[in-house]
Amino acid sequence: MTQSQSRSKSPANWHPGAPEREGLWIFTGIRDFIDDIANTSPARLALSAFVVVILLFTGLLSLPASSATGDFTPIHQALFTAVSAVCVTGLTVVSTAVHWSFFGQLIILIGIFVGGLGTLTLASLLALMVSKKLGVRGKLIAQEAMNAGRLGEVGTLLRIVITTSVVIEAALAIALIPRFMVLGEPFWQSVWHGVFYAISSFNNAGFTPHSDGIVPYETDLWILVPLMLGVFLGSLGFPVVMVLQQNGLNWHKWNLHTKLTIQVSFILLAAGTVLWALMEWDNARTIGGMSLGDKITHSLFASVMTRSGGFNLVDQNQMESTTMLLTDALMFAGGGSASTAGGIKVTTIAVMFLAIIAEARGDADVKVYGRTIPEGTMRVAISVIVAGATLVSASAFLLLQISGASLDRVLFETISAFATVGLSTNLSAELPPSGVYVLSALMFAGRVGTVTLAAALALRQRSQLYHYPEERPIIG
Repeated sequence: MTQSQSRSKSPANWHPGAPEREGLWIFTGIRDFIDDIANTSPARLALSAFVVVILLFTGLLSLPASSATGDFTPIHQALFTAVSAVCVTGLTVVSTAVHWSFFGQLIILIGIFVGGLGTLTLASLLALMVSKKLGVRGKLIAQEAMNAGRLGEVGTLLRIVITTSVVIEAALAIALIPRFMVLGEPFWQSVWHGVFYAISSFNNAGFTPHSDGIVPYETDLWILVPLMLGVFLGSLGFPVVMVLQQNGLNWHKWNLHTKLTIQVSFILLAAGTVLWALMEWDNARTIGGMSLGDKITHSLFASVMTRSGGFNLVDQNQMESTTMLLTDALMFAGGGSASTAGGIKVTTIAVMFLAIIAEARGDADVKVYGRTIPEGTMRVAISVIVAGATLVSASAFLLLQISGASLDRVLFETISAFATVGLSTNLSAELPPSGVYVLSALMFAGRVGTVTLAAALALRQRSQLYHYPEERPIIG
């Protein structure tokens, strides 16, 4: 052994904690790299994270261990299921209960959990980064809205997101497990089904571990009520849940986002329930032959699930054409911002409705609840609506060419995919691989696109050294 080798092995030059320090340096480097991407391009960070997660789950679902038969799952089916799970949609091309083994269903459930958390934490991260571009007042408003002790406390915010999600999902599971046991299922099967439905409902995923879904429980309020509560809470959004945790039901302490989200959510819930009931009341193929109580339950359940939940009690193909059109509109509207729900979001609808009222009244500013909505917010809302409508139109055109199905079925499936709802006329299962890829891309774009678009537009604040004279073209 040479002298230099002897020195490299000596206690003075070797420390037991050296590998740990190297690991810490690697972790720090990765963290700084991610922070750099997040600060320079949050949209790219969001897209990269979701793509990596989807590819990982696609690989896992394609394995023989994931299928009930022990065979490899075709890549287009594995990819579609992975996208549907991570984007918390619920559309399927194969039966979740029949095609997938327990391992495969577990992978899907983990994908739903990760997808729900990923979107929430992504929204929180982007909100904090957007606040860095604002002045002191804007930072204070963002800080209060996100319930962060100091701006930049993303780690603390992440822990709050995970804790809140786990607590709500655990409460839902505890409520569901006893009912499955009462219905005759073994203990561990009841636990599995309770946990699966709890995670699937809170994350607005709509996946079911039963081959016939929840149709056998169409009159069982012990199961239907927890599912509706889970979907509704998940659709409100994490910023709203944090404000409710901090201020309870004290309306005066709520910020504007919370007020608009809850108010519009309840308006759409009530309107959807009444309209769905009126349109399907005498339809013998759906609820026409049911009792008054069951009709009301079905109508309320449909209204809750239509805006992103994805669970269904009736065959969507048997609904009236007017009901399908109503469902299209509610699916496109979606739930709250930074939530597990999809669509263009209820605050986008609120902002545009308030802008229309202000224009009709001749008001220079858009005002509500003692606050003025900035013009930049209205531009972002318009961009989100136009982008969503464009994605749906282009995808519907492609699917019409690929499938040859009727427009009402294609439009229904397309909006369901874009809004990550999961309600289906079974068109997804009938499509060839090319159509499956179109829907997969649409689910991904609908889940990530509107969030990143809103963040990118909010971050694009350029200072201008000159201003052209104003001239208003004729509108309408």
